[in-house]
Amino acid sequence: MTTTVKTPMPTTVKTVKCVVWDLDNTVWDGVLLEDGDVTLRPGVVEVIRTLDERGILHSIASRNDHDAAMAKLEEFGIAEYFLYPQITWGSKSDSVRAVAQALNIGIDTLAFVDDQPFERDEVRFAHAQVLCIDAADAGRIPHMPQMQPRFVTEDSRERRHLYRADARRKQAEEAHQGTDEEFLASLGMRFTIAPARERDLQRAEELTVRTHQLNATGYTYSYEELDAFRRSPRHDLLVAGLEDRYGTYGRIGLTLVERDGTVWTVKLLLMSCRVMSRGVGTVLLNHLIRSAHEAGVTLRAEFVPTDRNRTMFVTYKFAGFREVARNGDVTVLEHDGARIPGFPPYMDVTVEP
Repeated sequence: MTTTVKTPMPTTVKTVKCVVWDLDNTVWDGVLLEDGDVTLRPGVVEVIRTLDERGILHSIASRNDHDAAMAKLEEFGIAEYFLYPQITWGSKSDSVRAVAQALNIGIDTLAFVDDQPFERDEVRFAHAQVLCIDAADAGRIPHMPQMQPRFVTEDSRERRHLYRADARRKQAEEAHQGTDEEFLASLGMRFTIAPARERDLQRAEELTVRTHQLNATGYTYSYEELDAFRRSPRHDLLVAGLEDRYGTYGRIGLTLVERDGTVWTVKLLLMSCRVMSRGVGTVLLNHLIRSAHEAGVTLRAEFVPTDRNRTMFVTYKFAGFREVARNGDVTVLEHDGARIPGFPPYMDVTVEP
């Protein structure tokens, strides 16, 4: 048995996923509680809009009166840009952590902008991986390498709206009276699995770069590599999409399968962290298990442990995979063939040819 070890892409600067802003003397000039007539700092709104168009999210970590600060943001017409704003009297490091948790992204993908050196140092001490930026340098933010994703896709342009829709789902879930499965059934979820097309490749690369918790190998692939796999007669490159009554989640899953005689090997399996709570984490894997069974082949999968992706290992184990080999850091798992799973009853799954 041979296992091909993926050669990582050249090291690149990690793209920031969310910029967390202070308010007083950062987003606006002045201190709101001392002067209700604060004014927006020149250029800040342009920076916020530019990053938003690139798919970089925004939030707030500010010591302020919540209602007064939100009213001022509404007055300025920019409240809609800020997801899960943390406007409290607590520490900025706690607020930054709360933003990461609410968005379900790694804290190392955040940047924090504040005019006060003390506040930046407090966040930096608590979260060494957060990129801390002086508010005086806000105008340079769009030009920083961390703020320039390689591609700006349709999904990335809509990212803020996707997260806002997800917030509405969470509110509905909290208000729901009944079981979790009943709530999921009420969403009317539609899950699609289809061969990747050329127009999917930019988003596919973005998924491999952005997704860490639900990436079974941690591999990242370039656009050119993915395009070669898409054209290869020995590989299947599949993308998954999801939508429900609140709207679309966009492209949320990707898998790469290498076919070699009587063995298929899952080289890559990942799902967007945004759908962890939607009960869809196993749908793509279940499709692969069913397809391999119907084709009469053995299904194997590569797994490379990282500091974040243990959830994927557990997913494989519960699905009936066991370890059969190791090649360096790569663990090769094989499905036992005993359990052929179905799809969840609370969603409609469509597999496109």
